Amino acid sequence: MTWVKICGMTNLEDALVAVEAGADAVGFVFYEKSPRCVTAETAREIVEKLPKSLEKVGVFVLGDGVNPLKGLMDIGLTGMQIYPPVEDRKQHSGYFEGISFGGLPHRLRHARSLMPLPMHLICEDEEQIRQLGSDFAGLSRKVEGPLGGREMAAILLDSGDLRRPGGTGRTFDWKKAVPIAEGMRQGGVKLVVAGGLTPENVGEAIGILQPWGVDVVSGVEAGPGKKDPEKVRAFVKAVREMDRKTS
Repeated sequence: MTWVKICGMTNLEDALVAVEAGADAVGFVFYEKSPRCVTAETAREIVEKLPKSLEKVGVFVLGDGVNPLKGLMDIGLTGMQIYPPVEDRKQHSGYFEGISFGGLPHRLRHARSLMPLPMHLICEDEEQIRQLGSDFAGLSRKVEGPLGGREMAAILLDSGDLRRPGGTGRTFDWKKAVPIAEGMRQGGVKLVVAGGLTPENVGEAIGILQPWGVDVVSGVEAGPGKKDPEKVRAFVKAVREMDRKTS
């Protein structure tokens, strides 16, 4: 079945709706400029009341807000989606300060790693898109590194910006990304599609790209940071209906 992540959680009520709807994961945004930003304390309080089987993914911008490693250790997160610093010149000399490494190796081995790849950064030349697909196809699960050898790693293909973590509400050209999706499948790389997904269009996105997973934020909201329960349920239902059609 397609992995489903409902991101941008700010309260327990919305997280429990996602659980009831059948989502596989929820996401918490720790980027301070996001309207969906939560504190470490709020996220921890929510996580403590969620099923252990549910994945809890933190969305981080390095140098801004919560440290990703502290998120794994102190909040109880099970995955990380990390964006580079908004200001490349920022220094991170104290980045590891205050982190307890007692159980870190085990947590890191089993943590879900979502690596953002904004489509707008990819050249629109079709030949270069095919080449990128070919590059992914050449990867192997046996290769050591962030894209190989880790069952938990995935690429998040979306319409966002490396300096703006999600929630744009915009789609990208799914058909143009087909060679990339095909290359990822051949190379054993998990593809997660995001960006402008809604209950009405997620089935089409799955039909075109056949991803391992989908990630939604604004498409199931009543407003920034507040989910619409009916939209959440409709989104998961649409994904599962597409799963049945393609199984």
